[in-house]
Amino acid sequence: MNSPTTDAAMPLTPAGTHRWSTFAGPEWSNPGGGLWGGYAIGLAIRVLDAEPTATGEALSLTLTYAAALPSGPIDVRTRCLRQGRSIGVWEVELRPGGSDQVGVHAVVTMAQRPATPPFEFAKMPEVPGPETLPKQEFDGPSQHYGASAFERRMFGNFMPEAGGTSALSHAWVRPRRGPFDKAMLGMVTDFSPPRSMYALGRTISTTTLSLTVYLHATEEELAAIGEDFILIECDGRVGSRGASDERSSYWSRDGKLLATSEQLAWYRERPA
Repeated sequence: MNSPTTDAAMPLTPAGTHRWSTFAGPEWSNPGGGLWGGYAIGLAIRVLDAEPTATGEALSLTLTYAAALPSGPIDVRTRCLRQGRSIGVWEVELRPGGSDQVGVHAVVTMAQRPATPPFEFAKMPEVPGPETLPKQEFDGPSQHYGASAFERRMFGNFMPEAGGTSALSHAWVRPRRGPFDKAMLGMVTDFSPPRSMYALGRTISTTTLSLTVYLHATEEELAAIGEDFILIECDGRVGSRGASDERSSYWSRDGKLLATSEQLAWYRERPA
């Protein structure tokens, strides 16, 4: 199931049983330092795709961002918590190369997806098509982290301003590094501006504490999307005493819900 493009972006070297190493280039770093959270999501999926004893495909992930991971060498450790006939639960730890300090901890549910009757209650919002929106290109640091992996076409309330009355936003995105697979879909779930910025502006500091991703789409469904645009619908509900939340939905062009996510972020005002 490995995508050649994703493999090239996250080259994995075996370092023993359930041990791997990789190198995260500076293009995956946030402007303020530390690796982009979406990189950790993609890497957690990618390493289990490479694990010889892991079966099925990633269905859900819950990540705790314990400490910032710097760019450079990354050590990855995996552990199978339980393997049933259809469902397996794995633990993934990402550490700076040579360090015992865990930067990101993930619990990943792997599944062999059976054929069952489908149903759906969620409906894709009515939005303008991506071809009607201007293409935006950025140079320098703005081309790092998520922007190095995805093209984004924004509209409506996507970019935050202080004093906003709504955190609901929409944007179309498509991959720059080859067709969508599970790792790329996971990465895009951390590619929206923090919701606290819609109330307080862009001068605050914010970082993800925990993020849960539900990957509804199968590998075959993502292969059919290829390098086409998908729609991000993102909203926030509340922020208080340093913590704020957000929830997101990810749709194919033809209205299929591909993934959903819930995120808790830590925020604070920067000193004057």
